Order: sequence, then C-alpha cells, then structure tokens
Amino acid sequence: MTPQPTPSASATSLKRNSRSLRIWHWLNSALVLAQLATILFLFVIVKVKTLAPEFSKALAEKGVTMPPADLRGLTRIVAHRIWDWHIWIGITLACLLAYRVLVSFLQRGGQRTDAKLARLKGRAAQGEAGATKAVWVRYSYRVFYVILAVMVVTGLVLVFEDYFPSIEHTVKEIHEFTMYLVIAFVVAHIVGVFRAEVTTEPGIVSDMIHGGEPVEE
Repeated sequence: MTPQPTPSASATSLKRNSRSLRIWHWLNSALVLAQLATILFLFVIVKVKTLAPEFSKALAEKGVTMPPADLRGLTRIVAHRIWDWHIWIGITLACLLAYRVLVSFLQRGGQRTDAKLARLKGRAAQGEAGATKAVWVRYSYRVFYVILAVMVVTGLVLVFEDYFPSIEHTVKEIHEFTMYLVIAFVVAHIVGVFRAEVTTEPGIVSDMIHGGEPVEE
C-alpha cells in the first residue's frame, strides 16, 4: 500500500470549524429551538386563549365557580410565565449574537468565512458538482444572521416597549415576520443538512462537532 503524504504543519494546526464557532453553533441552535418552543406552547399546545373555558369547566366539576375576570387572571399567569422564558431566552440569544461577532474576528486562515466562500467559488469556477449550490448556502447563512439580528433587536425593543411607544406596533409586526423567516430557515437547514449527510457530504454533522478536516492557515 502506498504511504500517504504527511500534511504540512500549516495545514494541520487549524480545523475547518473552530471550537468557538462550534460552541456558538450548538448553543444558538438550542436557544432558537427553545425560543420557537415557547411560541409553540403558547399558541398550539397550551392555547392560552382557550384556557379560561377549560379552567371554568374543571372548576365547575368540583363545584367551584369563578368570575370571568378571575379566570382571565389565571390564564395570564400561565402566559406570563411562558413569556418570561421567551424574554430570557431572547436576551441570551442577543448575547450569543454579540459573541458570534467576536468569533468572526477570532477565525484564522482557512477558518474565516470569506476564505471558505473563496474556496467554494473557486471549486464552482472549475465546474465541480454541487459547488455553486454550496456558495448559495453560504450566502443564505449571512442572510440568516441578518434576520436573526433583526429578530433579536426588535425583541429587545419589545422588552423595553415603554420607552418606544410610537414604534411598538411596527416593531411587533417586524418581530413576528422575522420569526416566520427563522422557522423557515431552521426547517430548510435541518432538511438540507440531513440530505447532505446521507448523499453528497457524509460527516457534515460530525465536522460541526469535532471540527472537521484541517485547513491551511
């Protein structure tokens, strides 16, 4: 068997995905999913708007009656608790987004986003199958960062809405719209990664866990 050449030191000192990037990726993924879960609980699973009749029915079975105003107060307690989680997760996401900006300055050599994009463009120019698609996927990540930033900023404005009464309604609409865009991206990303994993790019998930192959500095 022909021995394989040993990679140079400059090619083995850095992994494709740095540790800081991988930490950000998985923490951000977990928090985005947790944030979407709070919305799912509020409007699909728990359905806060329908809790008052359900509370009334359950209490009636025990011979207890409660005025509608008091029942609405109970539903608000449930809603406020979930919204508290939503707010704190959102604040943590804001901190993680700031951390992602810092991470971008910590990348070196082939780890840098522009270097990865340049390599993909070079492969696409040579006619490599799938390279052009990979370039557009990279651009979609940049779009996602912008959408995530808009969602985080508008969310923070809503947390401190008392200071922004004139734009509260507009900001709320923007926040809700970006939420749908984030949901669409998350679904597309999961489907895309799964498809790549079982077809053209096996090990893509492992690379984001262990760092992937070495790259040149």
